[in-house]
Amino acid sequence: MMRKILFVTGTRADFGKLEPLAKATRDAGYNVSFFVTGMHMLEKYGATKHEVKRLSGVDVHEFINQRIGDSQDMVLSKTVLGFSDWIYEHKPDLVVVHGDRIEALAVSLVCATNYVRCAHIEGGEVSGTIDEVYRHCNSKLSTYHFVSSEAAGSRVKALGEDSEYIFNIGSPELDFHASSSGVSIEEVLQRYEIPFANYGIVAFHPVTSERNTIGDQARSLFATLSQSGRNFVVISPNNDPGSEEIFAEIEKLDRARFRHLPSMRFSYFSELMKNSNVMVGNSSAGVREAPFLGVPSLNIGTRQTNRSEARSICNVDALDAEQITGCLNRVWGTRMPRDEGFGRGTAATSFVEVLNTPFFWNAPLQKHFND
Repeated sequence: MMRKILFVTGTRADFGKLEPLAKATRDAGYNVSFFVTGMHMLEKYGATKHEVKRLSGVDVHEFINQRIGDSQDMVLSKTVLGFSDWIYEHKPDLVVVHGDRIEALAVSLVCATNYVRCAHIEGGEVSGTIDEVYRHCNSKLSTYHFVSSEAAGSRVKALGEDSEYIFNIGSPELDFHASSSGVSIEEVLQRYEIPFANYGIVAFHPVTSERNTIGDQARSLFATLSQSGRNFVVISPNNDPGSEEIFAEIEKLDRARFRHLPSMRFSYFSELMKNSNVMVGNSSAGVREAPFLGVPSLNIGTRQTNRSEARSICNVDALDAEQITGCLNRVWGTRMPRDEGFGRGTAATSFVEVLNTPFFWNAPLQKHFND
């Protein structure tokens, strides 16, 4: 019988990580589908549900789980209700969630209470914000753990999870970056109307535990980048509380030197990163993908605290203009050795190898704490 594997995606970022796994799973003969919700469904963030629909050979199920401005607990409750109804009708054999988003937490909770097998991608990582709490909750609710490093695997084990169901496959989005993007940088610049070839990338997201200061952080960061006289491609922040304050600062930027984009196709973003002089902000791309590509990065603030130890990362305070300027001047355009702390770009192959073992499907549905 063809097993049904459901991947759950709520953002453009987690889809970039899940897509390589979904393709490999589809090609291995499984029945693959996506439950698409969250930011994907919002026009303000580029309606990236269309990116998921471009993936051939999979079914796509859409669910609107929020309005702009909804609190995270409201998004959680709406997603629990919607996914509970969906899973009752469709009954997948395995649900795959990623990381630390509120949609993933809702889905893993529904799976646990209904004894549906759930696999968590990239658990066991630290970041110093509420996201880390969500991530560890997902690990406790999930049956299987596909981690991106040995350190992450050790943390999942420390949570009491069974080491037999912890698999270190590396970070899935590196699979895509490890190969050709399929487009040229000239095509990227033309498609997204980017008027400069010498640029950095900025992706600065809200930190929900720092809601009272996130506007000041964004104001300081973008003012400092403006004073640098350099060019930047700015990607919209995610939809967590505090995003409006960041959008307000982005709207003030000089359009001659800052190209603001709500989102990008992953292949185009990959090529843009490969040719960037620096990655700035608090996205995981700055501490994971950028080091893998040899691109220097400025990790701003606390959102990715202790996430990576790559030498290409410069950790700076969002309110420290002097520190940001100094790091920017020092690393701009410098090419770094590839960092493989999160894998070598072979996660999808390893993922399918695990799925294909009979042992995998015999995991008990009732979990126990492992000392």
